[in-house]
Amino acid sequence: MYPLLFRTVFARMDAERAHHLGFGTLRLAARTPLLRTAVRARLAPELPQLRVHALGLDLPGPFGLAAGFDKNARGVDALSMAGFDFVEIGTVTGQPQPGNPRPRLFRLTEDRALVNRMGFNNDGSTAVAARLAHRRATRPFRPDTVVGVNIGKTKTVPEEEAVEDYVHSTRALAGLADYLVVNVSSPNTPGLRDLQAVERLRPLLSAVRAAADEHTRRRVPLLVKIAPDLAEEDVDQVADLAVALGLDGIIATNTTTSREGLRSHPDQVTACGAGGLSGAPLRQRSLDVLRRLHRRVGDRVTLVGVGGVETADDVWDRVRAGATLVQGYSAFAYQGPQWARRIHRGLAARLAASPYETLAEAVGADNRRTTT
Repeated sequence: MYPLLFRTVFARMDAERAHHLGFGTLRLAARTPLLRTAVRARLAPELPQLRVHALGLDLPGPFGLAAGFDKNARGVDALSMAGFDFVEIGTVTGQPQPGNPRPRLFRLTEDRALVNRMGFNNDGSTAVAARLAHRRATRPFRPDTVVGVNIGKTKTVPEEEAVEDYVHSTRALAGLADYLVVNVSSPNTPGLRDLQAVERLRPLLSAVRAAADEHTRRRVPLLVKIAPDLAEEDVDQVADLAVALGLDGIIATNTTTSREGLRSHPDQVTACGAGGLSGAPLRQRSLDVLRRLHRRVGDRVTLVGVGGVETADDVWDRVRAGATLVQGYSAFAYQGPQWARRIHRGLAARLAASPYETLAEAVGADNRRTTT
């Protein structure tokens, strides 16, 4: 049903409007007890063999929804109902901001890709923190849903004040996050990617770590999300920095500014304009960055693979390349609400057919094979 719905309804809409319509429908279903139970039974069956322990957390599986879909923590439990094992909200900035002018989200359907220049449109750290606190206090039907919080720089904040801006968000949100992500890799905030340089990244991550420890009773896992467009030596430097700082994880990767190898007509690509490209064309580069990271850090840092993830094979490839956790986003728009269910069933089948008893045993298996 969904492919027909996509072709006849969603594909004819502005992509951002279609996103809000689909997400709103899912949230509405989650508010109705009978419908919620039926949807969850259909879309999120329990598969004990896929359970993982990562970042000090027990998760029902390794497959989560990447940041960008639910920027303001409005539908965490609805997305868990749809089968995602964890949900990363954001990107949240220190101050509320409207983002870039519309249109700012585009489809390249032939490539199964999206181009976005959203510009971190969100309600700001104070409002999002209040929403997460209310969710925790009211104990919804899935209070155990693992929630990551992705934070970024407010556009109007000067680069020399970026650290304090991230610290402001950390103080508001760290105590409400199961894990915290420092996003320095979106191409849609001017100067943001410059913060990936290790001489600027080190003081930023150190300050966020200190603020999180000061404002929480527990140690919140801290991760950094990097771009696929980093040079190989820069990937190595980030990996070494993560180990040196005792960082909990690295998410690889964000969207790309590259437009190489696309099948869509050049005029259509040009019409999308600037922004980050996500979806199928990102698959190989994200996988290459993940493999390089794992060869560098081994099991000292938890790796999260994202970018071009569409199928159970893609998730299995990420696991064997070194990812303990895997995220997706763009394929959700193209494949619809049964996407996570298909991923889980396919992944369980691949695990059963493999020589590994658990997913943990499969993490990094390809890298181990190439070094022996």
